[in-house]
Amino acid sequence: MSWIEAAEPLCTKGAPVSAIETIIDARPRRVDGFTVGRVLPSATRRLVGPFIFFDHIGPVRFAPGGGLDVRPHPHINLATVTYLLEGEIIHRDSLGSQQAIRPGAINWMTAGRGIVHSERTPAGLRPSGSGLHGLQLWVALPKTHEETDPEFHHHPADTLPDFMEGGVRIRVLAGSVYGRSSPVATFSPLFCVEAVLPAGGRLQPPLEHQERAAYVLEGAVSCDAERAPRGRMLVFKPGATPVLHALDGARMVLLGGAAMDGPRHIWWNFVSSSKERIERAASAWKAGGFPKVPGDEKEFIPLPESV
Repeated sequence: MSWIEAAEPLCTKGAPVSAIETIIDARPRRVDGFTVGRVLPSATRRLVGPFIFFDHIGPVRFAPGGGLDVRPHPHINLATVTYLLEGEIIHRDSLGSQQAIRPGAINWMTAGRGIVHSERTPAGLRPSGSGLHGLQLWVALPKTHEETDPEFHHHPADTLPDFMEGGVRIRVLAGSVYGRSSPVATFSPLFCVEAVLPAGGRLQPPLEHQERAAYVLEGAVSCDAERAPRGRMLVFKPGATPVLHALDGARMVLLGGAAMDGPRHIWWNFVSSSKERIERAASAWKAGGFPKVPGDEKEFIPLPESV
């Protein structure tokens, strides 16, 4: 196995004082026939709070007859979060869940001791082709909850706090922030917010969370002397008081939370505080020891030789 390990962030002597600790640009990665922007983990930052994986999906347009086909694959010791801005995905998992994921809803899947799921474009959208734009995040679970029972919860768009603050539209996807709380149940202190800023708009990331970052989905913002276009994440120093300025209309995701209770290892689709636990999960997947996904039993993603 090849383990994804990261170096410590670099510091530049004599650099101007800034609220920004690290800058991460999304790197292109091929996933099931199309390209995503991989942000976390990166060479300079493994996690922001409990968020250990961050993929920006699209925007992509599938040709007629095509679509997303992420075959059944396993996870352990993490939770996945899917949030769409455009398109639709059918989620199926080994618990028997089948859920259409549409823009604005939050879909939180707790892998815990182990779960298998697939993600596919609905059959009804394939003849004409369809678009897809969104995020997939992984949240590392605290050690006390890594082996919890697997669960899946769908939260429709109209159940999430959505409000205006100083001309900025804010939607609280998970956690508690800006005086509002999402109905999504989490295992550690965290927050995840979608913010839409008009040209010239300003937003201060929440101060009550230890680790914080902002990622630009559309448009561009500035913070201190740094310009952040689409596809860039700004990770802020603990205790800093940054202010984000929209250079034109911008859409962002802000996220973070408390630092994790120790390091986490990531290999393929597995995250854990224990390398041995990941090795056991890999062996179990290779041997067919995980449960099947009802309604999607014929295909699966094989265990890779290396990552």
